[in-house]
Amino acid sequence: MKTDFPYYKVPFVSSIQEMVVNSAKTFKDKTALEDLNNYPVSSATFSQLLNYVIRFGKALNKLGLKERDHIAVIGDNRVQWGITYLTAMSWNMVIVPIDKNLSQNEILNILHESDSRAIVLSDKFENLLSEKKHVLKRLEFCISMDAPQHNDEFYSMVQLLNAEDAENYTFPVINPDEMAEIIFTSGSLGRAKGVMLSQKNLTANLMAMTQMIDIGPGDKFLSVLPIHHTYECTCGFLCPIFSGASAHYARSLKTVVDDLQRVRATILLGVPLLYEKMFKKIHKGIADDKVKSKIVPPLVKLTNIFQAAGWKGSKKAVFKELHHKFGGSIRLFIAGGAAPDPKVAKGLRDLGFNFVQGYGLTETSPILTVNRLMAFKDNAAGLPLPGVQIKIANPDNDGIGEIHAKADSVMLGYYKNPELTAESIVDGWFRTGDLGFFDDDGFLHIAGRKKNVIIANNGKNVFPEEIEDILNRSPFIQECMVYGEESDKHDEIIAVQIVTDAEAFIELSEKTGLEITPDLINRTIKKAVDDANSELTGYKQIKKFYVRESEFEKTTTQKIKRYLVHN
Repeated sequence: MKTDFPYYKVPFVSSIQEMVVNSAKTFKDKTALEDLNNYPVSSATFSQLLNYVIRFGKALNKLGLKERDHIAVIGDNRVQWGITYLTAMSWNMVIVPIDKNLSQNEILNILHESDSRAIVLSDKFENLLSEKKHVLKRLEFCISMDAPQHNDEFYSMVQLLNAEDAENYTFPVINPDEMAEIIFTSGSLGRAKGVMLSQKNLTANLMAMTQMIDIGPGDKFLSVLPIHHTYECTCGFLCPIFSGASAHYARSLKTVVDDLQRVRATILLGVPLLYEKMFKKIHKGIADDKVKSKIVPPLVKLTNIFQAAGWKGSKKAVFKELHHKFGGSIRLFIAGGAAPDPKVAKGLRDLGFNFVQGYGLTETSPILTVNRLMAFKDNAAGLPLPGVQIKIANPDNDGIGEIHAKADSVMLGYYKNPELTAESIVDGWFRTGDLGFFDDDGFLHIAGRKKNVIIANNGKNVFPEEIEDILNRSPFIQECMVYGEESDKHDEIIAVQIVTDAEAFIELSEKTGLEITPDLINRTIKKAVDDANSELTGYKQIKKFYVRESEFEKTTTQKIKRYLVHN
């Protein structure tokens, strides 16, 4: 496969501060950020965004905040969140984005561990800070995004902005190699890991990523993922500002399709689950329509021929009605956060939706590899970004080993945790904890997490994620978790816990007249397990399955907390 396509040309920026200033000069009155919810600051052009950053920075300085102070931010995706982030970066402070879905104790723990001197928050968190601020000795300033004016407990962000002008200011000099951001994982007291990123880390990732994927002023991003997460923050927030595109904040996950139409978005960033639900809905709509169910499959084949002959827009023209439901302007779906089902990727592409996926971690700012529109594999994590080195450490006979990465986007380390930093970064190489391999075309494939590997009786490695991906193709399985279990013979066998898809069983019952009973569920799931086993070699096959009555407990990024699962 040809992979050596030229990179797109992008401007060089040494810092986020430089990016904000340059974009304001270049794109001026073009929309940069927009809220679809009714928040106090509903939109900003590139010029206005710089204006807000100047005014908010001057206001923070007047309160007593200075260079290198730590400022936390928590709340929904909105323009004010972005202003806070860019202000901290531009005025040489350290931003601490906090996950709004964490428990109260986790939020307080991160505020403590991060040494935050100020927090900018939405009104949802005002009660928490009113009650608990006294225990946080370093936290001096609480600034509400929603309060219309100052009160006894909170400064008003709106009032602070309105009290300043954008005249007579001098931005501080930025050292791009210094810590600029601390992103914490969730964790109990003293256990949260704070990933330290510099402005150089972030700009290096921005420049490398946009060399691989063409993004420009004509693009509109619909933002649906939590903005505190590096995937959304770097790719869905900073990337549009860098490229002159615009980011539009969706009202909620339930309104994504309506918001795509309203914005006429061109790019959507999502996690695989979002695209799987989207594809299932599309597929069901086709299957339930007698005419469409007959004509769509041959039309897919016909448009494949048209595309091969050079008519690149054939699918969008033929499936115009479907594209209109998504706003009519979508040109790219990007998946990250986990590996999407290759069948979903191909299914969306068959209907004319460009789909690519990437791979990365918070510790790498985050993107390491990405598929390109002209060079992609649906079962691969993509090609390394320019400037990113990846090696496979200690590969086994199948070429699978731990993925190590070296790049300007690799973190500085873990905040106040030199021991963990030394374990994770050795001679400049970051040890990801993920296992993978390169194929002959240079594409990286992810096998699974190192800590999840099951050692089979024959000594070979079994990757739970591989088996889970196959099982999850069944419409009757909502989610599952594969693990090793000790058998009666005291050896380890492959077991799985399964959460059923209620909607699929209801549809089955309505179509067949069968009553949904434990026996029907068990028989249906057993067939799904048997079908999966038919695709797996002997030592990988599932020997036991359990149907759960409740969903798995998950992290705020919707990953199963494997350590809590027991048979």
